[in-house]
Amino acid sequence: MVTTKYKKAVKFLESLNNIPGSNYMNKRERNKRKGYDRSFFIKRLKYLLDLVGNPEKKLEYIHVAGTAGKGSTTCAIHNVLKSKYKVGSYYSPHTTAHIERIKVGNKYITPNAFANIVESLKKPLTECALKSPYGVPSYFEVFLTIALIYFVQRKCKLIILEAGLGGKYDATNIIKNTKIAIVTNVDYDHQNVLGKTLNDIAKDKVEIVKPKCIFLTTESRPQILKIFKNRCAREKVEFIVLKYKNEIGNKNNLIASKVGELLNINKQTAKKAIGKSKLPCRFETIQASPKIIIDGSHNPIKIKRLAENLSTIKYKKLILMFAMVADKDSYKSLKEVAHLADHIIFTRSLSVVGGRKTTSLQTFKKIIKDLKIKAKVNYFLDPWQALNFSLSLLNSKDCLTITGSMYLVGDLRKKWINEEHILSHRRSF
Repeated sequence: MVTTKYKKAVKFLESLNNIPGSNYMNKRERNKRKGYDRSFFIKRLKYLLDLVGNPEKKLEYIHVAGTAGKGSTTCAIHNVLKSKYKVGSYYSPHTTAHIERIKVGNKYITPNAFANIVESLKKPLTECALKSPYGVPSYFEVFLTIALIYFVQRKCKLIILEAGLGGKYDATNIIKNTKIAIVTNVDYDHQNVLGKTLNDIAKDKVEIVKPKCIFLTTESRPQILKIFKNRCAREKVEFIVLKYKNEIGNKNNLIASKVGELLNINKQTAKKAIGKSKLPCRFETIQASPKIIIDGSHNPIKIKRLAENLSTIKYKKLILMFAMVADKDSYKSLKEVAHLADHIIFTRSLSVVGGRKTTSLQTFKKIIKDLKIKAKVNYFLDPWQALNFSLSLLNSKDCLTITGSMYLVGDLRKKWINEEHILSHRRSF
């Protein structure tokens, strides 16, 4: 049973979203004051970390950034390295339970350890509120602090750290001791924060490169590789471009395999570990018959990959349940997948973090009209009502795919695997 202590810790952490202050996701921030730049957020986090003994300085890292595949890559690397090293990994966002963001070895952080660390942070956070020129750190910044403290407590040798958004001013870029820096790929996402062009986005992400580390990427476009190469040259960092071959499985696994090679993991051990690597809500078959797939893809490049995966399976009818956060490109995302569906059910997430909004049902209605999609369409403000309706449409040979938002699929996943199960077993499966 979930302890009251854990529930209170989660509620306190989520309440940080209602404290006035600068928001990393807010596109209006640049215009609020003269001389504004996003280094503010790194400074805000540093103030807190200084108060708690700088746990980030006591660890070594493999830092993973990129537009798509960060979480899966982080998970695969974790599995490869745990055979030899005591490893921790940090993910963003979680799907169903908060503890899913922080993992050591085979298990997530315990609910009690999570609650105890949150409790220990209340005094320094109050000091930030009273004395810091930057104010109280955000939900994401405090969550990262919890992870860093836990990794030090557990005496981890290596940490695989998934960047939240971008690279240069993402909270995870507070670290210095990077052994391997990874940018999986670059595509359009979060342009309001990272810049409008691919070059702008690439320049932001590659800022995770630190002196003396090794840089890996599976990106292939020359103009982006040139940006990466120039950054690595300035820092005198080894620059490795991994060329994808179908027999590897996918690009995320290729990166994990190379990391294993660099850190002296036996190839067969690495291959076996990668084969067992999986994360919740990543093209996850949560029910076999009728088939139900939940997938947290939330931008055009990820939705395109989802559509490619759907083309590899057999079904009679495809029912698509879809929601998206308002700052994402719903039009381009739906353009990638809507044409595959026989029936589309639009809904929303009940909660998102950082003051973000969900895409309105009216927006979806207009997109469907603009795309000239002929599928049947229904709309529900309540995602659970939408799910029940979607399930009522299914026959044994049909497929229901729920996608567009990690907040949506992570919440609805509770129908099959509830939060109590994850908290008690400290696993997602």
